[in-house]
Parts: sequence; C-alpha cells; structure tokens
Amino acid sequence: LEVSHFILLGFSELAELQILLFLVFLATYLLTLVGNMIIILLIKLNPSLHTPMYFFLVNLSFLEICYTTSVVPQTLIHLLVQHKSISKAGCAAQMYVFAILGLTECCLLAAMAYDRYVAICHPLYYTVIMNSRMCTCLAAVLWTIGISVEVAQITWIFSLPFCGSNLIQHFFCDIPPLVKMACMDTFKNEIVVLTVSVIFIMSPFLLIIVSYIRIISTILKLPSAESRRKAFSTCSSHLTVVTLFFGTALFTYLRPKSTHTPRTDKMISLMYTVVTPVLNPIIYTLRNQEVKGALRKLRINGAN
Repeated sequence: LEVSHFILLGFSELAELQILLFLVFLATYLLTLVGNMIIILLIKLNPSLHTPMYFFLVNLSFLEICYTTSVVPQTLIHLLVQHKSISKAGCAAQMYVFAILGLTECCLLAAMAYDRYVAICHPLYYTVIMNSRMCTCLAAVLWTIGISVEVAQITWIFSLPFCGSNLIQHFFCDIPPLVKMACMDTFKNEIVVLTVSVIFIMSPFLLIIVSYIRIISTILKLPSAESRRKAFSTCSSHLTVVTLFFGTALFTYLRPKSTHTPRTDKMISLMYTVVTPVLNPIIYTLRNQEVKGALRKLRINGAN
C-alpha cells in the first residue's frame, strides 16, 4: 500500500524529557528569530553598513530565519503531542523549503568569501567589482541555483514509491532517512543525492578554501601587526560561520552510509537546524566591530 503520511519519531525515546526539550528548543528558536531580526534591522537602519558584506549578511540572516522556521515549529508541536504524523504533501513541502534554503546558504557563504577576497586582495578595485548590480546578480544566481537544483532533486525523490513502514527515525523530513524508506532498490537514488551533495556542497566549500588561502597569504604580507589584525577581523566572523555550517553539512551528506545511525543523524541535524542559526547573530555581533558600533549607536539613540 502506498504511504499517505509519515510518523516522525523524533525524540520519542526521551519521553520523560519532552517538556524540557520543548522549552530548550522554544528558547533557542526565539533567540534565533530575535537575533537575526536585530542584525537585519541594524544593517537597514545604519547607512554605514550599506556595503556588499552586509548586503550578504542580511541575506544570510533572512535565510537562517526561514531555514530554522521550516523545521523547529513542527518539532515543538510534536514534542507536545502523542501522534507525531505529517502528510506526504507536508513532508514534501518541508523538504523543498529546507533543501532550497540549505543549498542557497552554501552558495551564499561562498559569495561572502569572494567578497572578503576582493576587499582584502584587491582593495582598490573593490567598489568597482562589488557594486550594487554585481551583488544583486550574485544573490539572484544563488537563489536560482538553490531553487532549481533542489526542486528537481526533491520532486524526483517524491516520485519514488513509499510503502510498508511509514516511521521516520528523525524529527523532520530530511533526505537520507526518507530515501531509505522507498520500497525499491535506492542505490541509484543515493548516488544521485551524493553527486548533488558533492557538486553543490563541495564546490562552494572549495571556492571558500581557495579564497581564504589567497586572503591569508595577502594578510601575512601586510607591513604592520595592526593592519594584519584589522584585515583578519573583517573575515573572522564569516570563517567561524563557515566552519560551523560546512562542518555539519559535509559530515551529514558525505559520510559513508555505514556510519549513519538515527541517534547520530539527529544530533548532527540539531547542529545545523537549531544551534548554528542561533549562533550566527551572536558571532557577528561579538566578533564584528562595525556591527557592535552600530548596536551601541542604536542604544544611545534609543536612550535619548
């Protein structure tokens, strides 16, 4: 019989901790929303932050809000109810949104690395290369790649026949656990998922690595320790976010199938759906002098 809905087992094995998990996830989700909204408002309200770097940061904060919203609210509901079901259409919708935003974020982080590369390695040409038209075109290309690739992939995954058990050992509709549930040989499907992951996760990641090799090489050639510190401080926040995001994404989608267990899959997924989105605003406000300055200015204006 064709499956019409799925049961997301989530954290069912931690029955006595459901309320505690609900409170922790709710607090983290609210912090994510507030933190990322503050970043967006700070940048919009401060003309000094109307630069390419902060244009991309607004996109990143918007992505993080949508990304975590595609997963966490439903997880919160499922922590409070006994029947943790989701329709096949609902599962597909969640996967479309989550996958599109995830892939777009991979590409966006690469664009942010390119922006830092131009700013540090070619400062005289920065305003010419990274003009507003270039930034808008880059953002449009990122969203086009994310939407077109993931719509094709997810549509293809949901064309598979799902029969037998409808229990998903996860707290949301992620690609690996769902492909496992198809009642046919999914070897070819898994190869396609792996290929898409390698091309569209590894390519931005390699672009980031190449950019930072050039950036670090240029920084080390700067004459004074102060100029080296200042140059590195402009990209340290981005480097921290890249490490968090790509570390978990590469480990999730590129590790051998034999190492996948429901518990490890859920723990790793928590990192990029709940933890990373709440840390990004903190990283950018604590490690970025311009954002901290804008925040202080806003407080002073508010007090007056």
